[in-house]
Amino acid sequence: MSATVLPARALLLDMDGTLVNSDAVVERCWRRWAVAQGIDPDEALKVVHGRQGYATMAVLLPDRPMEQNYADNRVMLAEETADTDGVVPIGGAAEFMAAIDGLPHALVTSADAALAQARMGAAELRMPSVRVTAESVGASKPDPEGFLKGAAELGFDPADCIVFEDSEAGIAAGRAAGMRVVGVGPRAEALGPDAHVRDLTQVRVETVEDGSIRLHITTL
Repeated sequence: MSATVLPARALLLDMDGTLVNSDAVVERCWRRWAVAQGIDPDEALKVVHGRQGYATMAVLLPDRPMEQNYADNRVMLAEETADTDGVVPIGGAAEFMAAIDGLPHALVTSADAALAQARMGAAELRMPSVRVTAESVGASKPDPEGFLKGAAELGFDPADCIVFEDSEAGIAAGRAAGMRVVGVGPRAEALGPDAHVRDLTQVRVETVEDGSIRLHITTL
């Protein structure tokens, strides 16, 4: 067992796969959509994580008009918001959110506000007061816009922020924003984050006298 210490001024948190395990819902909804489009559901699930729905659809159906992707995405968001069966917190998420309460942090998610509220509520996790949701950005992850907006709203330089992410698109977005990345869960392990944890039980938060943050990452 070893430990890595990462200093930061602010934390930017993805939701799905990072704070909340929503894989069961995501799989149900996207398998249903893929079958209706004549796409192999297993192939669809390889690219769905981290992106907004319309962006996933554009990857899977590159010749389809974006207007149709936006329309399907609205239906998908409504289905996902109504379906919280199996939505649970990632291990250690409640304790982690309690530890950073009062420290600079923001939720940066590809979900819209209603879906974020539904999933954080279903997982019984505190919703950060600063949040960047799908309505707040013009481009989906892996574009860095969401993370850059989160840093700007908190008032910190990107280099002073640490991103928590689980997906390829999300980790790429954090890197493109010039931020360090803690990868959470099995999807993140092979993607080269600055540190990797199985779940948030491996993260201890220390507040320094100057108001900065030290993350103690325990690797097994």
